[in-house]
Amino acid sequence: MKLDKLKEIIRDETGVLLYFSGENCNVCHALRPKFKELFDNTFPKIRQIYIDAHQNPLISSHFRVFSVPTMLVFLDGKEFIREGRAVSLHQLKDKLSRPYNIIQNL
Repeated sequence: MKLDKLKEIIRDETGVLLYFSGENCNVCHALRPKFKELFDNTFPKIRQIYIDAHQNPLISSHFRVFSVPTMLVFLDGKEFIREGRAVSLHQLKDKLSRPYNIIQNL
């Protein structure tokens, strides 16, 4: 995916998850299905985009992602959550639930 297209998606979608991972990152591969399940079941209107940070250095540097896994959530075009490495899915769910519900009810 091109950086310009990604910026357009973030601007136009109500919610976007960018999940930066790496081919040789075991933590990334372990967390990815858990994130997918959480967002599919709890935040289905947030678009999920997975980016290999090593294959997309321009995108990674634009979003200041220098280690993997890193997860960014954008709401209404603005970065709302940035988490890296060991991410608590329960804390993430708690942080995102209220704003997600407010945005969905507008």
